[in-house]
Amino acid sequence: METLARRLQERARQLGISNAEAARRAGLDERRYAHYASGRREPDLVTLVRIASALGTSPNWMLGVSTTTSDPELAEFIERFANAANGMSKQEVELCVIQAEAIVAAKSRQ
Repeated sequence: METLARRLQERARQLGISNAEAARRAGLDERRYAHYASGRREPDLVTLVRIASALGTSPNWMLGVSTTTSDPELAEFIERFANAANGMSKQEVELCVIQAEAIVAAKSRQ
């Protein structure tokens, strides 16, 4: 529960919204959402998915689960990037992908 509560608060900060706004976006009562954000309660799976979708992230990130790499620090950066990309236009995401691919290509030439 601790990770979920921390991630709910972190995501609201990233989006610049209050818990009340996060609750509204997820279609939840403010008090119910506050229980999740404080770590007093855990949402069921359907509610977790709804909250993650409303906040533009994944249930895995909300729970601190990483399947992309065994390096927890790298996994955190990848999830942060994915969360930031949710706030970008398609063109901005494409530019970031091109830049990332260029970095990887340059490394392979060294």
